[in-house]
Amino acid sequence: MGAPSLPRRHPGERAWPGAISAFVRGAAERGVASGGHHNRNYVLPVTEDVRHLLGRDPGTSVTVRVRRGDALPVVIRTWEDESAILDAIKGVLTHVPECLAKGDGYAIHSYVEGVPLSSVCENGRPVDALLVKALAGLLAQMAQVRREALPPLPAVWPRNDKDSQGFLRTLAHLADRQIRWANWSRFGGLFAALGIPEDALTRFAEKVPVMARRPYSLLHADLHRDNLIMSYGGGPPLICVDFELATYGDPLHDLATHLVRMRYPSHQWSEVIDAWADAMRIIRPAAVNGLAKDLRHYIAFERAQSVYPDVMRAADSLHAPPDQKSLDGATAAVRRALEAAAGPLGLRSLPDEGEIERILFRWRGARDDGLGPSARIRDWHQDQRVPEHPDFPHSAVRQALSAEGATPASRVFKGTGHLNSVVRIPGIGFPVVVRRKVANVCRRERGFLSEHAVLRAIELSRVGVAAPKLLALGTGYQGEQFAVHTYEGPADGEDPPDHPVHGLLPHEADRLVDQLHALTRVGYKELDPAAGEGDFYGWLSEQLVLLVEELPKESQQLARLFGLPDAARLRQILSRHVVSRREPALLHGDLNPWNLVRRGDRHALTIIDWEMAVVGDPLYDLVRHMHLTPTRPEIRDRMFRRWQKLLAPGHTVDWQQDWRVYRWIEIVRSAYVDLDRLVTGASLDAPNVRRAVDSYAMTLAAATASLGLPTRRLSANPHLARALV
Repeated sequence: MGAPSLPRRHPGERAWPGAISAFVRGAAERGVASGGHHNRNYVLPVTEDVRHLLGRDPGTSVTVRVRRGDALPVVIRTWEDESAILDAIKGVLTHVPECLAKGDGYAIHSYVEGVPLSSVCENGRPVDALLVKALAGLLAQMAQVRREALPPLPAVWPRNDKDSQGFLRTLAHLADRQIRWANWSRFGGLFAALGIPEDALTRFAEKVPVMARRPYSLLHADLHRDNLIMSYGGGPPLICVDFELATYGDPLHDLATHLVRMRYPSHQWSEVIDAWADAMRIIRPAAVNGLAKDLRHYIAFERAQSVYPDVMRAADSLHAPPDQKSLDGATAAVRRALEAAAGPLGLRSLPDEGEIERILFRWRGARDDGLGPSARIRDWHQDQRVPEHPDFPHSAVRQALSAEGATPASRVFKGTGHLNSVVRIPGIGFPVVVRRKVANVCRRERGFLSEHAVLRAIELSRVGVAAPKLLALGTGYQGEQFAVHTYEGPADGEDPPDHPVHGLLPHEADRLVDQLHALTRVGYKELDPAAGEGDFYGWLSEQLVLLVEELPKESQQLARLFGLPDAARLRQILSRHVVSRREPALLHGDLNPWNLVRRGDRHALTIIDWEMAVVGDPLYDLVRHMHLTPTRPEIRDRMFRRWQKLLAPGHTVDWQQDWRVYRWIEIVRSAYVDLDRLVTGASLDAPNVRRAVDSYAMTLAAATASLGLPTRRLSANPHLARALV
């Protein structure tokens, strides 16, 4: 390792004599580096050249701390100058380091004699009871540091120095700005692929509840085993070092970060909490207000914000090219971080280890400039059912796979069933989407046709349906299947697609009906040779009954509690209805607003996500769209009139008496599907799902009424109340 480079000093900073600079520059040659992610620490003897400048005798050990230039910004910093904090602590906490000299990017501290606690009691092992009490005493003593002795606080700090809720919200916003946002350009796509939304910490801040008022104090904010020195003489038994992340606020934050970062065994947590409370009651009794109720909120925050540094460090640890050992280690670390943050950040449907490994592999490979694993990322096996597309040669497929891992977060879209990465390729005049199925997604509603076959049928039919073009289909690393589609958002590929989430405009309603009409001209026999045989409504009803039969036990129990019938009873109720037979056509099957993309040409809308396509009654596609999309009565009537006018009589016979049957069965379907989502948490991050479950009380009331069943008094039901919250 080369000698540390020293940045130019800040204006107004003391110009240290050349002897100090030489002493620091030679640190790497004369000492052994230690330290964490933020600094390299060198323990060196004082030389004759600097004895007077440092005020220490020759041979006395000092610690040279050099800020790492390659360190990721993965911490919350309240103050930049650690020496000012050490000056404020002096006289309150004994034996803490003293800053002897400092410059831009380095500081020289007095050396604390002893060994780190981590070297004699590693993470996961219980800490001796006497040391626990000593630790609690150290945390409590910090409350004695006067606010006036500390550096000025940032302008964003709460004005009331007892506002616990405001402090935790401030921490969450600082973590979002200093950790998440500071690294988003490099790691944002990785986080999006893993299912961590861009506003996760902002939403956490919004949900911080009102807490008890506790007086602010100085907090270490990073007190783990490496930052605790066991002194040789035993007096005091433990000394705190490394105050660069110190802050000023609710003392429960210090306890929470200490509990998590010390890696105590779970059975020792209560001992540590009790020791902290006992010590704090002596020095600052009001600091323990609401301890039992509020500590969990700070622990949740620590686990929530930790997902960012933990994932970034794991990704950065990958070798180039990544071998299986480094991949396994990084994958396990990411999985642990996601599991810890899932509850606090409301993450649902976490990727399994196989999916995490593939995401990490693609991310690493996209950063190797054509070297290392990029060659393996570009390797793919063509699905022979899909020939090479004339507009997208196989060489372009390889380029798309290489670029996929570096896709920025703004162009990564994770839906209920797919991970979509929008990339641009030199020589190709349009952006494309690399589309992969999300593992571990439980979709209660089944698909019956292959999306790739449906898209090819639409393209080959040359009818007026605006749908993505299938450019490639194959398997890549670890045999994972992918597809490449044309991107149907803005032409520059930089902006997200615009969906009609509040309903269709009149001209959009007309164009959607035009496309439903065009779908009746797509040849469907190759997609489903048995299409047109049997009763579509009977088949649709039986699919709903099967869905109810296969719901998890907990979902079925809650459904009965809410007054929804079991599968056998539902079959009887559904069989009471009969609809007329209409000529079948290819249906999209899931025309919710997020599967419609606005465009500025004659089509007005592009229809995407065809994995729920089916051949059946064209009336069903229109009615299901109206159920899933906010549709004003005048827009509904307009669509029905145009639909009847355009479609052949064989497709529209008796629609006036049958459309309400389809609307009824969709209301009933939503009552079961949305309840299951509330119970299991499946796909709740998807906007269409979120909107559906947010209005579940109305859906349930409409479903039970339409089934002719009594409505239960839901307000007295604690299970429903919990689900709706």
